[in-house]
Formats: sequence, structure tokens, C-alpha cells
Amino acid sequence: MIDAVGQLRIAIEARLSMDMASSPMQGSRLRVASGNFVTARPIGVVDGVDYHHTGEVRRIDRRGINRLLDERSIVLLSPLGYSPTGEIFNLACEDVATRAAIDLGADKLVLFGAEQGLLDEQGKLIREMRPQQVPAHLARLGDSYQGELLDAAAQACRGGVKRSHLVSYQENGSLLTELFTRDGGGTLVDQEQFEQLREATIEDVGGLIDLITPLEEQGILVRRSREVLEREIEQFSIVERDGLIIACAALYPIADSQTGELACLAVSGDYRHGGRGDELLERIEARARALGLKTLIVLTTRTAHWFQERGFEPSSVERLPAARASLYNYQRNSKIFEKAL
Repeated sequence: MIDAVGQLRIAIEARLSMDMASSPMQGSRLRVASGNFVTARPIGVVDGVDYHHTGEVRRIDRRGINRLLDERSIVLLSPLGYSPTGEIFNLACEDVATRAAIDLGADKLVLFGAEQGLLDEQGKLIREMRPQQVPAHLARLGDSYQGELLDAAAQACRGGVKRSHLVSYQENGSLLTELFTRDGGGTLVDQEQFEQLREATIEDVGGLIDLITPLEEQGILVRRSREVLEREIEQFSIVERDGLIIACAALYPIADSQTGELACLAVSGDYRHGGRGDELLERIEARARALGLKTLIVLTTRTAHWFQERGFEPSSVERLPAARASLYNYQRNSKIFEKAL
């Protein structure tokens, strides 16, 4: 084991020392550091079995590693640990990675396995899960290596690491896909929701503009200036995915009536057909009921069938509350639908 780790460490250091001509890495002079950063202890005798030089992580030299990281060095940790008595112990690489990520306060932990990520019973990739969902999958996976990786990911999240990624070492570019694309390519275990439905705040105005501007240019949505959005931001509910606003809808209570208007329902083209429009509609309806509204109306030029399929009935300008009827744009000629709440 010592020989194998030593040879692999030297090979990695050699690769990181390459001067890649005609690339951004040319002349980068990467500095790689390794050493006795992991203190280990023996597992000992378990159920009558002596594990000899197999150990477990006792401590990570957080200060020493951080000092090197501050100097822009790459710290290379091996699955070997050293005891205060000078012994060498073989450690599980997942345990070393998990403890290092927790103790260093890492933002992410990336774990490589043979599979694309975590697969369900039908062989379909599970894109995201919470740590509390992990035990059920561990019972299914048993003693498989994928189960060990999943358990390590959950432990890291429980220890304060925000996100753990399970990706495949067999897929070319899997790490880049997972880290530098919005949806990734493996399985994400995270403490917080990767995608959440919430009410908008003033900080979301820029993201809303990016979402609805293409639809305004196509004439699907009525144009709204930044000033209007800032003034009406509290009317909006949004779906946020990893910091990107991918869907929105607004509720405007109509004065002197028990009617509210659903407006500016939009879903990014990359995330349609995922049920987000229905989630937003349910959110708007719940908000309307909480305000004591009895009817929800919507004016649309392109999506009449979508609303009809969700319980909206055709209506007319004459049935609109006076405050809204006076603002109806006959040139736009929007179809009007209503739904009793």
C-alpha cells in the first residue's frame, strides 16, 4: 500500500508540474505540497478481528493546510495517516476527504465513483437530494462502493459542507460539467434546496429583467421597465435555481373588488415542461386566497389553452372589475380568463 500510494503521488505531482504549451496553463508553475497533514489512529480489534495497520482519521492539520492554500499551493492528501508513535495507517480515502472538507470549511466536496452519480431502482440518475434522504438509499445500496460515497457526501453536509457532488471518473469532462454548468451531470447532496420557490425581493429585479426581456421582445409579455419592476417587486413569486431566476409570476389585487390578476407568468426556455408553471400558479392562488380574493383573472395572447386546462373559464372585458376594465388594451386584444378560488 505504501509503495502504491507513493508511486501514485509522484505521478500526480509530475502531471501537475507539466508546462502545457499554447494553453492558459503555460508557465503557471503550480506548487504541490504533501506531508503529514493527517493524524490517524488504529481501528484495533472489532468483533474479534484485528485490523492491524488499517486506521481511521483522528485529526486533520487544518492550520498547516490553510497556510499552504493561502500561499496558492495545491495540497495533496493521500489515504495514509501517521500516528504520534510514528506508525503508518491505511485509511479510507472517503474518510480523509470528508474530514478534510469539514475541518477546512470547504464549500464543496467532490467524490468520484464508477457510476454517473446515484441511480434509483430503475437506473435513472437522481439529480439532487437532502442529507435526510440518504439513509433510505443506503439501505438499498448495501455495502457497495456507491453507498460509501453517498454516506460520505451526507456526512460532509451534516458537518457543514454546503454541497457534495457524486460524479463518474469514467465520463470525460464529468467534473467540469458538474462544477461549471447550472444543472451538472452527477448527483448533488446539499443542505439547502438547489431550486426553491419563494417571494421576490428587490435584489431579484436584475434576474427578473433577464428572464422576461426575451418574452417582452416577442410580444408575449407586456413590457415592464426596471422602475416598474422595482415598484411592484412584492407582487412577484419566483423560482430560483442555484442563484438563477428561471420562472416568475405576479399577483395584482384589483382595487374595490375581490378579484386578483395573475400576470407575467414566465418560465425560462431551458426549464419548461418541468411543472414549474403549475407550481407558480398554485403559489399565486394560495396568495390570492390568503388576501381574501374570490376570483383570479388572467389576460393572455399565446397561452389560452394552458390556462383553460387548469380550470380557467373564458371571460370578457365586461366582466372585469371597473378598475381593470379601464386599463384594457384593445390593440393588444388579449383573451380574458377567470377562475373561481
